[in-house]
Amino acid sequence: MNALLADPQPLADFIAQHAVPLCLGALGVAFALALAGQATARRLWPTGSRTPAQIATTGAVCLLCALLLFIAIASAVSADGDLVRLDHALADAMAAHQSAGALRVFALFTHFGDTIVLTGLCIAGAAALLAGRERLLAAALVAAIGGNSLLNHSLKAMFARVRPLHEHGQTWETSWSFPSGHSSGTLVAYGMAAWILMQLMPARWHLPVLLSAVAIALVTALSRVVLHVHYASDVMAGFASGSAWLTLCITVAALLRRRSAPSCNQPAGEMPERTAVHKEQQS
Repeated sequence: MNALLADPQPLADFIAQHAVPLCLGALGVAFALALAGQATARRLWPTGSRTPAQIATTGAVCLLCALLLFIAIASAVSADGDLVRLDHALADAMAAHQSAGALRVFALFTHFGDTIVLTGLCIAGAAALLAGRERLLAAALVAAIGGNSLLNHSLKAMFARVRPLHEHGQTWETSWSFPSGHSSGTLVAYGMAAWILMQLMPARWHLPVLLSAVAIALVTALSRVVLHVHYASDVMAGFASGSAWLTLCITVAALLRRRSAPSCNQPAGEMPERTAVHKEQQS
């Protein structure tokens, strides 16, 4: 490992030359982790409801892990060491090895994280939730997307890292590079949207919704590296900061939702079945 980091160019060239299959592999790993996470949650909380203490504890642990990951990445970038050398080598390799066709495809994926797209998702989602009298969920969606935007702009100004050179013309960015706003933005926006839908939809839709959010967030983040508009560490830091903010927003929303309506955390798909069983017992 030390030898690879001492001369990161061969590793960077390999990643750049096999960007598409490696992205597909990363997507497969992310799906496997999502499936494992959902299975673990069902095993720990079979009924789908958790106590406020369990919600707060789970949120605190996830938030702490995300914060520690961000601090570790930020420290490595500030130290200008091995990670920074790998960043520059990978950005140079992407610029040298990616075809125009691959860049066009990834440029399409990257639009999932555009400000106008996330703003539209926020407005449309909040309007739909308000129309359905889900004021708490509407407020949570706005707080998650709007708050993450403010957080990301603040972090960018704090670190003031210059972006890698990108002259392919498929996309153009002029703001600071660290952390990646597209990475944190898609994770928070689509992650919060997925959580909200999972509160409102039958249980059979939960897994498709979760995997869709995972796919969008990951593909958008990877597109930023392939297009070399961000360093790899920018994307990792964006995921870390976005995870921290998303965890905080979901934890607060879940606690408030649990407090206002204790039965609302019960999965929608289980309610009719339980009602039917109850009626049968009464008869």
